[in-house]
Amino acid sequence: MRRTVLPLALSRRRFLRRATAAASLGLPLTVWTRLLAQAACDDAPRGELIGSLPLYSPGAEDTPLGTMVGGRGLDARLFTDLSRLDSGRMVTPTPDVFVRTAVPPGLDHTPAAWSIELGTAAGAPARRLTAADLRAMATPMGPHLIECAGNSNPQNFGLMSAAEWDGVALARVLDTLRRPDGATAVLVSGIDDTSQTSRRSHAGASWVLPLATLGSVAPFLATRMNGEALTPHHGAPLRLVVPGWYGCAWIKWVNQIRYVASDEPATSQMIEFAGRTHQDGRPALARDYAPPEIDTAAMPIRIEQRRVDGALEYRVVGIVWGGRAVVERLVIRFGSRDAGTPVRVCAVPQAPHTWALWTHRWRPTEPGYYDITLKTADAAVRTRRLDVSFYIRRVKIDEI
Repeated sequence: MRRTVLPLALSRRRFLRRATAAASLGLPLTVWTRLLAQAACDDAPRGELIGSLPLYSPGAEDTPLGTMVGGRGLDARLFTDLSRLDSGRMVTPTPDVFVRTAVPPGLDHTPAAWSIELGTAAGAPARRLTAADLRAMATPMGPHLIECAGNSNPQNFGLMSAAEWDGVALARVLDTLRRPDGATAVLVSGIDDTSQTSRRSHAGASWVLPLATLGSVAPFLATRMNGEALTPHHGAPLRLVVPGWYGCAWIKWVNQIRYVASDEPATSQMIEFAGRTHQDGRPALARDYAPPEIDTAAMPIRIEQRRVDGALEYRVVGIVWGGRAVVERLVIRFGSRDAGTPVRVCAVPQAPHTWALWTHRWRPTEPGYYDITLKTADAAVRTRRLDVSFYIRRVKIDEI
């Protein structure tokens, strides 16, 4: 009789938690136990690599990767090639970090010419903080993922990257200011391209951050990316970074920071991205906007065709990102009729600030098209985009 062996790292308590999750997925406990054993952390490539299969979505058009397209300013786009991620290449090289808005033409973004206006209240005298001052104060902030709230191009969902950042905590800057009575939030504004009418967006770059969120979110003013000064397209010389929030709140070319009261109107940026950040309508006041948090999400980024022990096998490589806590377990489905198979996230990061890789060995039963979707094994984790198969990827299998 064959014995089911659980992964060594699977304690009794963790097993019971996973069994509970299994019930929520409709899987019998005996099946879940067997599948968990198969989902042990065996993420090393096996056999001989034959090639990689393209991933796409129904009706998607080819998206140029690593090349600026779409025009200039608000219409410019550069998509990151996520298929190149690997265990030794988890930080996106600076030239490959996605761009959603290019630097406005004629902008003098040199640190020597740049300063931020710091305000405490309407009509009160403002003071200025230079970019050079902030660069001198900057410290390493670690890796953080940025995803555009409009990351909806199904060819590769390449409006997403992860980089190492240096900067100065926003709270540290605010400590130098007198907080006026009645202040409940801080407005961070930047420069936007108003030189032409955009086909895709509206001019205006500012976001209101509630003071109550600063301690948990820990936003900072970035001065360096991947060990070098920010590039013009990425907000040089100063960019706001808000860990765990969509990129629409990561204001580029920051030129003003000021305290605001609870009656502060929503900015044009907040209104434009209301639907993409899962708001309830388009509130008129900034206080009525929920934080534009990135929910836990996952998707495959490449599928390797391999020959293992004389047979064809497919190695699905994917990423998981977002959410308030790291995720160790996913469920992958190959089509709407597939009940799902557990997937272990082996290289789990210490914090959910960036992405992590997962792999899955797959042997399709027949040729054809397969739509690949994922969900978390824990039904309590909020996954609004995964719930509607937002990150669906399709692959065509010719050989089995």
